[in-house]
Amino acid sequence: MRFQHHTIGERFVASKSTAAYSAADTHTLLGALDALGGVRGLDTLDLACGYGYNTRLLARGGARRAVGVDTSEEMIRLARAHGVIGADDVATLEGAVGPAGTPAPVGAGGSADGGETADGGETADGGETADGGTAAAAGGAAPRDGAPAPAASIEYVVADAAKLPQMGPFDLATAVYLFNYATDRSALHAMFRSIRANLRDGGRLLAIVPNAGAFPQVDWSPYGVRIVDRVHEGDAPLLKAQFLTQPSVDFEFREWAHADFAEAAVEAGFSTVGWQPNRTPPADGARDEAYWTAYRAWPISSLMTCTA
Repeated sequence: MRFQHHTIGERFVASKSTAAYSAADTHTLLGALDALGGVRGLDTLDLACGYGYNTRLLARGGARRAVGVDTSEEMIRLARAHGVIGADDVATLEGAVGPAGTPAPVGAGGSADGGETADGGETADGGETADGGTAAAAGGAAPRDGAPAPAASIEYVVADAAKLPQMGPFDLATAVYLFNYATDRSALHAMFRSIRANLRDGGRLLAIVPNAGAFPQVDWSPYGVRIVDRVHEGDAPLLKAQFLTQPSVDFEFREWAHADFAEAAVEAGFSTVGWQPNRTPPADGARDEAYWTAYRAWPISSLMTCTA
């Protein structure tokens, strides 16, 4: 089962920039990067990169190399186009790039500075909007001393995470909602093995993974996602869900237990596996503390941390 990036396109990006669960995921990931000391000078790999949102976060934080990987040719096409035309949103990117995949000149259909508007979750100065969760300048993806980050080499690759070519070695890999799209146990283990093979000894994997067991007890609708059904089949139940954009978009993924992820990581050769709870952004006028307290009681995701 492939992730539905190639069919949901612009609506997927809208969900990431406006949904509360995505803001919490970004806040969690940046907090973990900060705890590791940031990414300055590191070789980094961003799996399930979509249109390159987290790949660009790593690059702006000073990564020496930032490589985004996704199975969707469409999303990689848009990620590459962003770096050329600096479009403000995916709709503009699609209009400027066109079906042939040839980017328009800089300045056509978007800003030349490469920043993104609130719809994309980022700002031109390298931080993020309130919907993006936190400002990169205050998180782990940014230089600590305030000095300009060195220019990173950004690359985008169309590849299956279970069959990655040898692109490393990398110091750090990120994977936001990747492993839940493994169709069976064999594919899940193959993903972890491919990632481990591309990491240096001592390298880190930071993965945002869904929490199992919430449906039907928990309603995540106020946070941007609704689970509508659970089908018991294969190695893990199939969850059918919706991104609550306008209009809503259907998608599906596998409900793996955290123990399944840990088993696959250990089998792949990771020396340590740990878990951290989802962190939420500071309360504001749109999302007060009661809103985030309810989310933290049963969040959509957790952070999985592995050491190669």
